[in-house]
Amino acid sequence: MMAALFRMNCMQSLRQGLALMSPKETIYRRIATTSNRHDGIKEETKPVKRKWVSYGFSHKNEIEDRHALHQTMFVCVSIVFVIGCTVMAYLPDVRGKDWAQREAYLQLRYREEHGLPPISPNYIDASKIILPTDEELDG
Repeated sequence: MMAALFRMNCMQSLRQGLALMSPKETIYRRIATTSNRHDGIKEETKPVKRKWVSYGFSHKNEIEDRHALHQTMFVCVSIVFVIGCTVMAYLPDVRGKDWAQREAYLQLRYREEHGLPPISPNYIDASKIILPTDEELDG
């Protein structure tokens, strides 16, 4: 019993989904030309224009407005973001960080191969270094 109800519910939702996916037809609204107080009401049907909210590119033509929207989005997303990020990712190292690190590794390997310490103790001349006195260090 439950399985039959479940199948029936699925079929109804499927039908509703297919109805939603079908192309929209023109909506007609009945407009009374005389007041409702009279018995002989003459009714005529007029097509109601679909409401349209502009995207801001054209306030008069819907097709032109949508075309401009799609063109702008294509340019922004495809060209600016995708190509821009790709170019930035493959730019050469402007600050020279990779070069400095590679040079440091080469110097370290050279010093290790020749038995030198990694950094020379006399890298800076001792006469150029100004050290604080012991009195300054106590405070």
